[in-house]
Amino acid sequence: MSKITFSCKEINTLQKNPNVQRVSEKAITYTDEFKNRFIDDYQAGKLPRQIFEENDFDVEVIGIKRIEQSAFR
Repeated sequence: MSKITFSCKEINTLQKNPNVQRVSEKAITYTDEFKNRFIDDYQAGKLPRQIFEENDFDVEVIGIKRIEQSAFR
């Protein structure tokens, strides 16, 4: 789990993203659709950061480390 904690404003912003199932102060749960799309795009050669950006995530809010670790999970 990341050491980054989300503010109330960041949680509200993340909750509005259709790729997010739920979000708390410390964790994001992505929808199954996003997880499958991520895997397909990653295997097609896209970088994790690019995939998140294309799916309307703010990379600065989520944090690059959390994004990179998504590829390993």
